[in-house]
Amino acid sequence: MHWFSQIGVYILNKIWVVGIGPGAYELMTIKAANVLRECDVIIGYTVYVDLVREHFPGKEFLTTPMKKEVDRCVLAFEEAQKGKRVAMICSGDAGVYGMAGLMYEVGVNYPQVELEIVSGVTAASGGASVLGAPLIHDFCLISLSDLLTPWEKIEARLLHAAQADFVICLYNPSSKKRHDYLQKACDLMLRYKSGDTVCGLVSQIGREGEQAEVTTLRELRDTEVDMFTTVFVGNSQTKNLDGKMVTPRGYKNV
Repeated sequence: MHWFSQIGVYILNKIWVVGIGPGAYELMTIKAANVLRECDVIIGYTVYVDLVREHFPGKEFLTTPMKKEVDRCVLAFEEAQKGKRVAMICSGDAGVYGMAGLMYEVGVNYPQVELEIVSGVTAASGGASVLGAPLIHDFCLISLSDLLTPWEKIEARLLHAAQADFVICLYNPSSKKRHDYLQKACDLMLRYKSGDTVCGLVSQIGREGEQAEVTTLRELRDTEVDMFTTVFVGNSQTKNLDGKMVTPRGYKNV
């Protein structure tokens, strides 16, 4: 029996919301690749569609720009209602700052369309593997984008996470309009974390031009980053071991 028939691809009116991973094809899960290979239409943000286009020739690709996420979701549901096999793609994992939640919200208006979420490698885990092992103990993810979340709420989350000594992974640390947000975040975390706290940053994870650096919180404050950079702020036990960022789990006799 064909693999796809087992997971329901041939059921009409179904959309797969697919996390494609950080960017490189080899970092995409086997299931994600199989779904995209069997779908008729692949829909996504223009940048993400460009990442997968060459690997899935012959597909119909539909895109919308940034800030048109709701329109993108509606487009996906409308295509599914035509009987097409539709994949909505997101970078990383569709359930981590991705499109899964919004697809369910918009999907309330399309009760006849079924959704399935296909997980992927999010930037936190992809970037962590480049840096070493920064997320071995308790950690949290915080986006510095205040496009959908008030800065006051982001500020409170940063302060509480720093006070609780979490390893903190920062998504969307900067943009043209938010060029000083990482500096502001570092100033907040420095109220509870030492300036010598080991930190790391990875840009263009899994893509051409990938770069990584291990630094300190004091130095991170004055580091320029962009929206394609993921930032890791260690806890009080995180170490720099020969250029690798490592957070101990707590094993004895090491």
